[in-house]
Amino acid sequence: MTAKREPASPAVANGGGTGVATVGLIMGSDSDWPTMRAAAEVLDDFGVPYEVRVISAHRTPVAMIEYGRDAADRGLKVIIAGAGGAAALPGMVASVTPLPVIGVPVPLKHLDGMDSLLSIVQMPAGIPVATVSIGNARNAGLLAVRILGAADEHLRAKMTTYQQDLEKLVATKEAALRASIS
Repeated sequence: MTAKREPASPAVANGGGTGVATVGLIMGSDSDWPTMRAAAEVLDDFGVPYEVRVISAHRTPVAMIEYGRDAADRGLKVIIAGAGGAAALPGMVASVTPLPVIGVPVPLKHLDGMDSLLSIVQMPAGIPVATVSIGNARNAGLLAVRILGAADEHLRAKMTTYQQDLEKLVATKEAALRASIS
């Protein structure tokens, strides 16, 4: 007989915001955190509340299914799922949730993340997973903010400011480059 497993409580970070988490930040292993931390930093910068969980598609499939099925009812609006190797987590979560899922291919020592990228990108019809580049959890965080910003004027305004700041940064770098070669 096995003991009934109690679900793990998510680590919730308010990102400077208030209320319940609106983004689920999940990964297949705690070794994925150095990559996935960049998404958390973006969410913090934009004040988006999120939760962090380690959920393995292969080692804890029941917990993964429960997480995906319950996510919307718990108030989540977007899930960012990072995984390396076979990288089943993003697609499997997408198969059981109505929420948008953003997949982050986590690079490992073998194949430099190409296996993860192809696993996440090649989803069957009806199971969409938005996928960012290998190891680019920062863009996953930014995409989550844009998705939330579609229905939140405040976040949309912050994203517009962020984009304007990027534009200014490029102009500053161009001016510095031109000055250095003149």
